[in-house]
Amino acid sequence: MQFIDLAAQTRLLSQTHLALRSLRADVEQVRAGDISKPVRELAPIAVGAQELATRCTQQLEVLSTSQYAAMKDGHWNLAKLAEASAQVSHAGALCARAIHARTETLLYDDADETPEASRTVLAEAAEKMGFASQVYVGLAQQLSRRTLSAAAQQEDQRLIQHALAELGTPGTPSAAAPAAENSLPPLPAIRGAAPRKR
Repeated sequence: MQFIDLAAQTRLLSQTHLALRSLRADVEQVRAGDISKPVRELAPIAVGAQELATRCTQQLEVLSTSQYAAMKDGHWNLAKLAEASAQVSHAGALCARAIHARTETLLYDDADETPEASRTVLAEAAEKMGFASQVYVGLAQQLSRRTLSAAAQQEDQRLIQHALAELGTPGTPSAAAPAAENSLPPLPAIRGAAPRKR
């Protein structure tokens, strides 16, 4: 078990929530338009979502091998994080699918020339981003409350010591713990929703 800075992890959870909220706003903006340049409009969002999904999976790995897993509801929270990470990845894939839905008129004579198919796919992508965003903000708030509560800290310390005893490891923080957090790549840049040009 590695011991990590839980305050730093709380900030990462909150930053992921904000990044997802920004990506969702971008999806909604494109969805509301003509989707006349689908690759230009959607590829950056799809890439950003997949980069964020990788980041989410990396944080999940860090948390799952740390004292977080032994804390109250730790395994349940990790399961929720795993689901949210999968939803972010799926949302990115849906954005790529929306590009194809809008450009398949170039490939097939009977393809729908309207943007409706892309809009339907983008609505699903936005829904998945919204779900994941709520998971991240909820877990960030929960972790923040537990790290600020003396009673919760004592309860978690007992649970961590019990987990360490089961592992047969001494209950001392690992010297390499900070490296686990610093090894995570930065979040993708949060793009502001720029006015659409028609």
